[in-house]
Amino acid sequence: MAGKPKLHYTKGRGKMESIRWLLAAAGVEFEEEFIETKEDLEKLRNDGVLLFQQVPMVEMDGMRMVQTRAILSYIAAKYNLYGKDLKERAWIDMYVEGTTDLMGMIMYLPFQPADTKEKNLALIIERATTRYFPVYEKALKDHGQDYLVGNKLSWADVHLLEAILMAEECKPDILSAFPLLQAFKARISNIPTIKKFLQPGSQRKPPTDEKFVAVVRKIFNI
Repeated sequence: MAGKPKLHYTKGRGKMESIRWLLAAAGVEFEEEFIETKEDLEKLRNDGVLLFQQVPMVEMDGMRMVQTRAILSYIAAKYNLYGKDLKERAWIDMYVEGTTDLMGMIMYLPFQPADTKEKNLALIIERATTRYFPVYEKALKDHGQDYLVGNKLSWADVHLLEAILMAEECKPDILSAFPLLQAFKARISNIPTIKKFLQPGSQRKPPTDEKFVAVVRKIFNI
């Protein structure tokens, strides 16, 4: 299991996308083995490589890691994106949990019934602009630094940029009332490893469409 990390997941964003983002930000090349059918998933389960019978799963450093949060915190710690002490780590965790909540709402939107989508989209926009983005805008304003924690790039920054771009897919001008977040977005997007990941042809996945929703429902029997 030496060499590049190998990511096992479907050919879409889902819970693996934040893992792709963090590895890319750290400058780590990775391979992907896509689960494209129900049989692919069953094979992984039958081979006993999924600790809780679930994906994402990442083969890395001789481990088969599952549980998104555990994988992300391992990568963040390994590549020095997790703060310099326990207090910084706690702030990074808090910021990450906030963006995870927001991204979760966006992630599940395409899987919801058509008659509730409009209502849920409005809720996402309302939560983003009144509950989540004001927190990050205030954090940047209060300490006047380029990054959320410790004035160096951390997992919290990478996660926030991912959340911002997802929210902009819901409403392109969603950052209109947040000038510091607009500047943050431009700044973090220009970090060379992240800039590379944002280019066409990278391993970043496109927004979830109806075709992919159908594939996921078939694979996971939902």
